[in-house]
Amino acid sequence: MLARIASSAMVGIEAISCEVEVDIPEGGSDRENPRFVVVGLPDAAVKESIERVRSAINNCGYNFPYCDGVINLAPADIRKEGPCYDLPIALGVLCGAKYLSVEKLRDTVIVGELALDGRVRPVRGVLATALMAAEQGYRTLIVPVDNAREAAVVSAIDVIGVSSLSEAVGYLNDHLPLEPTCIDLEEIFRQGSVYDVDFADVKGQESAKRAITIAAAGGHNLIMLGPPGTGKTMLARRIPTILPPLTLAESLETTRVHSAVGLLKKHESLMARRPVRHPHHTASAPSLAGGGTVPRPGELSLAHHGLLFLDEFPEFPRVVLETIRQPLEDGQVTISRASGTLTFPANFMLVAAMNPCPCGYATDPKRQCKCTPNQIERYLSKISGPLIDRIDIHIDVPAVQYDALHSEREGTSSTQMRELVMNARKIQQLRLGDSPNATNGNMTSRQVRSFCKLDQPCQQVVKHAVSEMGLSARAHDKILKIARTIADLEQATDIQPYHLQEAIQYRRLDRQF
Repeated sequence: MLARIASSAMVGIEAISCEVEVDIPEGGSDRENPRFVVVGLPDAAVKESIERVRSAINNCGYNFPYCDGVINLAPADIRKEGPCYDLPIALGVLCGAKYLSVEKLRDTVIVGELALDGRVRPVRGVLATALMAAEQGYRTLIVPVDNAREAAVVSAIDVIGVSSLSEAVGYLNDHLPLEPTCIDLEEIFRQGSVYDVDFADVKGQESAKRAITIAAAGGHNLIMLGPPGTGKTMLARRIPTILPPLTLAESLETTRVHSAVGLLKKHESLMARRPVRHPHHTASAPSLAGGGTVPRPGELSLAHHGLLFLDEFPEFPRVVLETIRQPLEDGQVTISRASGTLTFPANFMLVAAMNPCPCGYATDPKRQCKCTPNQIERYLSKISGPLIDRIDIHIDVPAVQYDALHSEREGTSSTQMRELVMNARKIQQLRLGDSPNATNGNMTSRQVRSFCKLDQPCQQVVKHAVSEMGLSARAHDKILKIARTIADLEQATDIQPYHLQEAIQYRRLDRQF
């Protein structure tokens, strides 16, 4: 008997339709050791699935058919990975053994890994599978119970979570009624908007907070330079508290990337907060940009719609840092292999932190730097000029004075900074359009010419800065974008000379690098 079960195969972060065909001939086998064969370009985990399926079926009280069989995973030209085919294969075998009617499996997509005792374990990429199933018109999706909330985000399809093979058979035979999983999206986003940290925790550093407000308001990349212990990491970890909340579309895109690599927490449905990725400086280029024999997303894609924080910036190998340059411009990562090319989203805000020299105290007035000029030059040369050119805002984070540390006066809070950011973002959306990329930091050259027009006094300010600092054309446009954001924070219609002067201050590392 031939059974067909709809499932899915992951290609990058996308799910494509995959049909599991199970052919079990009637009459048993005349061989001493009948065998099942899995075809359709399976990897090792898929080939081993038949042994897991055999044990799960027997341990759930059913009889695994004593005959030869063939399991085909179509389309056969796409490599199948992982244990997600265990449950559909097991149900196909039970159909062939007459424990289950084939009619029950119509309009149903099934994924899940089986334990030897029949328990159904969670798998990755379930959100992408749910989106694919809804798009292709399926009515029901059967998934592991731990993945049910993740899939239930897609309201156009009934999501049934099962905890065991017996439970799946009981549901499909109408012996066990199971209700579709439902979630409250408003409650999820409400909980995601609550943070345990606040910029009010940071004593002093008001000038750094001002620069961070500008960066968050315009979607600008930021680098902080200062001695150890001045609060650079503390500031970076609080930036998500002032960014606009994720929209549903942004949340789905971000969740799909994390789901594809198996990083969603148990019973988590959506990522309601912007992701913050903090890779160590020993990270390799493939771990940052993505890669592998079968390409998977890296840290840049995991930071999609969120924050990528690179601490100890010059300690990263230069070849690793260079992989960031193109994604900063394009908002995506393209990985080419002999088998094909995959593109992963990578629209993130880059925040980097570094010391001014190897010992860290070159700019500290209270501590003596022991580095020679050549050591400092070699240290800074680890970061290329083109990469620094792509980072919009460069700021110094000086040591905090004792009086500021023990002051009872509370500094600028996340609530105050978020209000400024949200008002500026609304102005940008009216100007550039209502989309996640509608920020000043992402303006094209044509938009810069259209929305950053300068009068004669402003042109003189920019001309002087370009000639004195030797700024590139890209740095020139960065200054105009930053000035536009500063004007938006003040709700000013036109860019004024003092907006440009403040913006130029945030490019002072150009000459040093």
